[in-house]
Amino acid sequence: MTLIDLARNNELAPRIVKTAEIENVSPEFLRAGLANGTMVIPWAQGHELSRPCAVGDGLSVKINANIGTSPDAGDISGELEKLKAAVDAGAHAVMDLSTGGNLREIRKSIRDACPVSLGSVPMYEAGYMAIDSGRTFRQMTAGDMLKAVRLHVADGVDFITVHCGVTLRAVEYLKKNRRVCGVVSRGGALLARWMVANNQENPLFERFDEVIDICRETDCTLSLGDGLRPGALADAGDRAQIEELYTLGELAARAQKRGVQVIIEGPGHVPFDQIAMQMKLEKRACNNAPFYVLGPLVTDIAPGYDHLVCAIGGTMAAVNGANFLCYVTPAEHLRLPDASDVREGVIATRIAAHAADIANGIPGARDWDDKMSAARKSRDWEKMFELAIDPEFARASRAKAPSAKEDACSMCGDFCALKGEDYF
Repeated sequence: MTLIDLARNNELAPRIVKTAEIENVSPEFLRAGLANGTMVIPWAQGHELSRPCAVGDGLSVKINANIGTSPDAGDISGELEKLKAAVDAGAHAVMDLSTGGNLREIRKSIRDACPVSLGSVPMYEAGYMAIDSGRTFRQMTAGDMLKAVRLHVADGVDFITVHCGVTLRAVEYLKKNRRVCGVVSRGGALLARWMVANNQENPLFERFDEVIDICRETDCTLSLGDGLRPGALADAGDRAQIEELYTLGELAARAQKRGVQVIIEGPGHVPFDQIAMQMKLEKRACNNAPFYVLGPLVTDIAPGYDHLVCAIGGTMAAVNGANFLCYVTPAEHLRLPDASDVREGVIATRIAAHAADIANGIPGARDWDDKMSAARKSRDWEKMFELAIDPEFARASRAKAPSAKEDACSMCGDFCALKGEDYF
């Protein structure tokens, strides 16, 4: 039985109990959320997780970090270094997006070393199945796609991104209303091109019941991918994106009815003033299923600083209903990230998530900040380092220009406003 099956039977499975302890909520709270589809615990049977998490309404906002090889860089050791950087920086989940090297070997190596929820994208594997047999991406078969889904689930990943909402109807909207950046999702683009070249419906949509059956085998969570997410501010909220969203809502209901956990993926590049509306629309269209967003990125002009752009949009999204933030690194739109980029991306997105947790009134979130404020008032540097979201960076920053006075910093010295409070 899956976690949803057990939750609906009022049973508290060990995975629910352990996750509730880590989340600092009652097991009954998680059980109820699983039963009604507003929460997920992406934790497949057979995967030993030391740091499981729950995602959904009423919980703290969670962070995902994407890692993975490319055709230009297929070294497993580099990905394991990124995995460690992501986990050490506080990511709650990691996705292997590898497209170069031995994909299965890389995925298994990451899984064996991963203490948090692990996700993957089977569509990349399907593409390589075609290439390895001397075919092109457009010569993939429906069998290739379903085989890739089976392979990833069998390898024990905790959640898979499948682009089931890229339908012929949605692609028609793309043709009629041309985008600035077209389809920027790799999986979505592969599918859309395949569908147009073969004049066939998306097999993952047509055979969605088979996808559900496969996920039930290990209780793998379905992350319904936003294959038509906007990749430019000008493309946000267009007919194709919204058409896909409503399709995902319908598919989510089908999967949940069959006892499979579901996450809905969302944008993307979205102007700041449109984020709240898009978050609320997703919740309405998908019956409050957990929402997983990439950013959103609120401007297109900041290559090299897109982790900051992501954090700005991420807080707004999470305050308005997003539950799971996919980080963006400083390397976004430029190159494959390294371990340092991964760390920066996770920290920036964690800051965004924590700001949202405070605004959302998550129990205990504000306490952290109040403790930091008290440490600052007393100029207790060691306590400040201990409480910092990135202690290593904070300590190194102070060491760059230490003050001659221990009870001040090198910016203010005796002019420190906090020291002057005694005058009042």
